[in-house]
Amino acid sequence: MKISCTQENLNQGLFVVSHIASKNTALPILNNVLIQAKENSIKFSATNLEIGVSCVIRGKIEQNGEFTVQSRLLADYVSLLPKEKVDLEVLKNQEQNEVLKVACKNNSTKVKGQSATDFPLIPQIEKTKSFTVGSKSLRQAISQVVFAVSVSETRPEINGVLFNFNDNMLIMAATDSYRLAEKKIKLKKSSTIDQKVIVPTRTLQEILRILGSFKDPAAISEVEEVEIYLSENQIMFSFGSIELISRLIEGQYPDYQQIIPSQSNTKTVVGVSEIINATKTTSLFARSGIYDVSLEFLSDQKQTVISSANSQLGENVSKLSSDISGDSNNIVVNYRYLLDGLQNIETAEVEVGVIDSSSPCVLKPVAKEVDYLYIIMPIRQ
Repeated sequence: MKISCTQENLNQGLFVVSHIASKNTALPILNNVLIQAKENSIKFSATNLEIGVSCVIRGKIEQNGEFTVQSRLLADYVSLLPKEKVDLEVLKNQEQNEVLKVACKNNSTKVKGQSATDFPLIPQIEKTKSFTVGSKSLRQAISQVVFAVSVSETRPEINGVLFNFNDNMLIMAATDSYRLAEKKIKLKKSSTIDQKVIVPTRTLQEILRILGSFKDPAAISEVEEVEIYLSENQIMFSFGSIELISRLIEGQYPDYQQIIPSQSNTKTVVGVSEIINATKTTSLFARSGIYDVSLEFLSDQKQTVISSANSQLGENVSKLSSDISGDSNNIVVNYRYLLDGLQNIETAEVEVGVIDSSSPCVLKPVAKEVDYLYIIMPIRQ
């Protein structure tokens, strides 16, 4: 194998795939990136057997071939090279073992590697059932729900995000049974089949990382849409020259619609930045391990009062003027869950709906079309 390409292209390709290659003592080749040169394209692939990712970059191919080298090492090395042409060639060293020679301007190195024949095959999905979504919409939606996923291993079905493809909508939901986040985005193109799948958190974090890496305006213009393909137990995200394929989580996602309150006894509209600041101030006095803050809605005074008291530290009361309709009400919630929700509301104001102190509290953005919903279970006193 003998190839050359720009440092920028090489760096981008390695950045995309190198994260997936995992430290694996049982199967050391999983630490490696597979480099394949054929038909005028250079393809990098990595897998941890749960997720596989590949990226094709432009370059000049003098000799076809394939080889694997330690992913992290090559990515770190290439990122430090000057922005010049990089030549890569597979050679034999004195012990007759194959090595990858990397040369760029005044730098030259030889990296030990392994034959590509030992590299696990990354499965492919038939590109029949497809859904298309805007890359910015997808990135925003994932970040607005993924933080609410359960990290407990006891219920694997809530260790991922529900993707519900329904009509021309993709509805994403995540819960850890203490809070729930739901986001709706319009599909640009969809199969006629409605489908529900559970996508692992790690997969979505990887999609976020890759989509967030397109700092270069030239790169982002290429990736305006993400194609999503489904098979029985796998999902593939395809954008630009990148494909990421992942196993799905088996099981039935809980019917979370049942816990969404259909009406509220109290509704208040308050500025997002104000309530975030008041919650952060009050949280300093919340009880350790309980993280409790009290929200009190005084409809006659048009005030939302956020307070906490701690026998060791003291107490705090923050009053916010807010537009309240319905009865006066109060609820105690975990301030960390409250902040997580508020920080993902992208409008200037938030609507908070409460039935009573023992029912879930609902947060929604104040907007013409409400496409986001966040629910927190109360802390019962």
